[in-house]
Amino acid sequence: MIHSTAIIEPGAKLGNNVSVGPYSYIGNDVVIGDDCIIESHVVIKGPSTIGSGNHIFQFASVGEACQDKKYNNEPTTLIMGDNNVIRECATIHRGTIQDQGVTKIGSNNLFMAYTHVAHDAVIGNNVIFANNASVAGHVHVGDWVILGGNSGVHQFCKIGEHAFIGMYSGVNKDVPPFVTTIGMPAGPAATNKEGMKRRGFESDEIMAVRRAYKAFYRKSLSVDEAIASLNEDAAKYPAVQTMIDFVQSSERGIVR
Repeated sequence: MIHSTAIIEPGAKLGNNVSVGPYSYIGNDVVIGDDCIIESHVVIKGPSTIGSGNHIFQFASVGEACQDKKYNNEPTTLIMGDNNVIRECATIHRGTIQDQGVTKIGSNNLFMAYTHVAHDAVIGNNVIFANNASVAGHVHVGDWVILGGNSGVHQFCKIGEHAFIGMYSGVNKDVPPFVTTIGMPAGPAATNKEGMKRRGFESDEIMAVRRAYKAFYRKSLSVDEAIASLNEDAAKYPAVQTMIDFVQSSERGIVR
């Protein structure tokens, strides 16, 4: 399962049934879980912990030192969950001591070709990065988010669960859950209605999220006024409360 031209450093630990293709390099302090497929010409450096069932395609770079001029070779880490697909030329960097020292990737994510996850980012589960989508340092991306092709997210921004970042969007503020963005800089366009349908949300909760979106974005209300107007729906629909909690905790402010 390990090609003769692959280089596996003595400090690396590979689980059961791991395949490593030609000319790939796996460095010291890398732990790879069971049933992973590492295609040819992949570079994985550590300290990194890669879960089980991940498939990493050719020319991807995983666990490399970050592109931060403050970084001084501190032993920061990358932690990745299970069943992720990392396509050609994707790059995922380790963290920095200016944050928690770790970049975190959840499970069941798809990183298409030429995508980038910078240092200290936290990526949830079931996330899709379309081709060339990139997130800067310290970005947090919630579960079930989709980032469209060529979209980019400014450092320290947060994207709430089930949001949809349209292609070529330039995100420089926080994006609340269930919101679709478009433009440069990114602005709110609609709710992610189709995504909610596909994930099993009931129609009445989808409508409640739409009312919340209108309160935040279409009624010329302040944030506090919008939240006050949503008390009844928030008590009945968890998705609305999720939106409110996100907006209240936002440090950068939400996209407008």
